[in-house]
Amino acid sequence: MHKERTMSRFKESARSHALRLLAARHPVFEGASGGGRFIGKPRPFVLTEPDKNLFAPIRHTVPRYFRENGISSWGGRFITGHVLSSQVACLNHLFPLRDDKEAVTAMLQVLSRDLVEPLLITTDAFAPAYIQFESVSDGDLLHEGPRTRGSQCTSIDALIYARHRDGSRWLVPIEWKYTEHYGNQDKSLEGGAGGKGEERRSRYDQLIRESACLKAEGTRIFYIEPFYQLMRQTLWAEQVIAHSARERLKADHFLHVHVVPSANADLLAKAYPHGGRDMESTWRRALKDPSRYLILEPSALLNPLRGVARHADHLDYLQARYNDTR
Repeated sequence: MHKERTMSRFKESARSHALRLLAARHPVFEGASGGGRFIGKPRPFVLTEPDKNLFAPIRHTVPRYFRENGISSWGGRFITGHVLSSQVACLNHLFPLRDDKEAVTAMLQVLSRDLVEPLLITTDAFAPAYIQFESVSDGDLLHEGPRTRGSQCTSIDALIYARHRDGSRWLVPIEWKYTEHYGNQDKSLEGGAGGKGEERRSRYDQLIRESACLKAEGTRIFYIEPFYQLMRQTLWAEQVIAHSARERLKADHFLHVHVVPSANADLLAKAYPHGGRDMESTWRRALKDPSRYLILEPSALLNPLRGVARHADHLDYLQARYNDTR
């Protein structure tokens, strides 16, 4: 049996950086120590005080946002202490900005000069703002069954709802990656006859064939990560738009944004199956309209906030916590 690749230089570099911060009692972790439990064992890269995995100004609001909006977080608790969590990285970067219309507008302008205004996302029952986390559709549009935000269905890491300069409304789903990297498992084959793979094909194959965005002839790559996630998110956006009459978020178009550290070569530069190309090239070749997809690194998304005094502490935190990992 082929053994999937498990080592990643970027992941080890990011882990080592976090461990150095912990050992030095750096302010980003505010005195927290490693040794928290993960998969049943104490790990040096898991905080014993999970709340200190978050930027201090959002430490108390994030758990309440998750709890009041019925969101399940990664690892089954409101906040994981795992310092390499991409969900935590997404929250640390974007949650402090969710109420700041000017800041969200500036980020939209990085994505497209035609996206001129963020719109309030009122589908959050608690604390609606201009960025939503772990978004799901109202209806079961992907045949996945009951929808719990963040668990057992297609959930969007972060979502911006925007007005285009022509007056149309756009969904901007954001997929956030940190140290992830993947093997070549084909999720459409898992479990053989009657198994999970067959169930996945029954959910998504017809949607792929009918998609205005995905090339159906590329179906095989859609069941290999990270394309399995990107496929489902693309279908999610497409179906929410197609069913706008029944969905609370009414949208005309979407722009799918993929945020990945440029140093994560094990994700970005790997030669993927069915073509031997890197991640971005592989995915763009699977799209009928590649202009619907944009990939950038975290610092590029937040770059317009640099030099703005009220964002200084936040950006300093992100620099110390995440950017020194190459």
